[in-house]
Amino acid sequence: MNTSYLLNSLWVMISSVLVILMIGGFILLETGSTRMKNAGHIAGKTILAFGISSIVFWAAGFGLIFGKGNSLIGFTDFLYSGYDLEGVKLSGSAFFLFQLAFAGISLTIAFGGFAERAKLASYLVFALLFSVFVYPPIAHWIWGGGWLAKYGQQDFAGSTVVHLTGAMAALAATILLKPRIGKFNKDGSANNLEGHNQVFTALSVLLLWVGWFGFNAGSTLSVDGAFFGFVSLNTNLAAAAGTVSALIISWIVLGKADVPMMLNGALAGLVAITASCAFVSTWAAVAIGLIAGVLVFYSIRFFENKGIDDPIFALSVHGTAGIWGTLSTGFFATKELATIGKPGLFYGGGFEQLGVQALGVVSCAAYAFLVSFVLLSIIKYFLKGLRVTEEEEIIGLDMSEHGSYGYPELLRQEQKQA
Repeated sequence: MNTSYLLNSLWVMISSVLVILMIGGFILLETGSTRMKNAGHIAGKTILAFGISSIVFWAAGFGLIFGKGNSLIGFTDFLYSGYDLEGVKLSGSAFFLFQLAFAGISLTIAFGGFAERAKLASYLVFALLFSVFVYPPIAHWIWGGGWLAKYGQQDFAGSTVVHLTGAMAALAATILLKPRIGKFNKDGSANNLEGHNQVFTALSVLLLWVGWFGFNAGSTLSVDGAFFGFVSLNTNLAAAAGTVSALIISWIVLGKADVPMMLNGALAGLVAITASCAFVSTWAAVAIGLIAGVLVFYSIRFFENKGIDDPIFALSVHGTAGIWGTLSTGFFATKELATIGKPGLFYGGGFEQLGVQALGVVSCAAYAFLVSFVLLSIIKYFLKGLRVTEEEEIIGLDMSEHGSYGYPELLRQEQKQA
């Protein structure tokens, strides 16, 4: 084994750990953004989902993505046992773990559309099906040598593969589940079902921000030339820009500096730069983040005005920002950095790469939504509904699904009042 192999393996292993720790960030994000009576349920199902996706990815997902096959799907490398992989200049096991973490994150995003009203059984079955039929085909199309890869689709670390895929599954779920009790009034106006812990959500954003260096910079899969440093710089600049622009636009429009909107702006900047972090200059990273922060503000308002209940704003943060991030390389990819595909519109590449990026967005979004909708409809039929009863939802999923609160003192207070 040479030094480059060992250092690449170490770097990707560290990055894998950072991405897996992002699951902790999502736990705090979802629990902080929802009500106290569902906190234990949301935290527990997130860990369970990662466990299910890990087993399914080992058994089938990895092979469907990276196995030898055709332009649509892979057919080999199932039940992966740790061997090194052709064309990968690092430990096969480290590469496998890194890719497994991405699959787990995409599923976690999808489950944002289920929050506070779905049966635990719905999560269990959909986790298995999503990990076989939704995420792997899209990942194969772009990262596994599939048909979009042959067109030169630019998605360095997953604005489309991970984030848009998860968001479209979340959209299917929230449409089928319908809004939470009390979210909308009869006239269509929305009520703010505030999350119970804004400190949790702020801490979650910081954890996710740090974890994103593993997400994006780790996708270099190499220490050669220390290019991961440049990718990290772009990642940080976009996140910072998204934070600032979301706060400013909320302040201008609402008259108050909205903290949750600022936090969503940071995440939107991170999601948007995920596709382009290796292909654009630093000034473009700032521009991408600034635009993402504004887009997420208006996207959240749009979905709410349409009567769509998205408790953790997965559709806007991961969907809208994921679309913008994927399209952004079609504008900003430079001649020097466009190692995949062509330069963007602003660098003399014309509309060709933008067209490829748009094709990827439309095809992947449509596939993820339609397949998720069909799978969830089938689950709904066999489980006699995806959603808990009205009484169970009012009590909270901690008690109705698990028999105990995430915050035990809440249970003691209710017992005293009874």
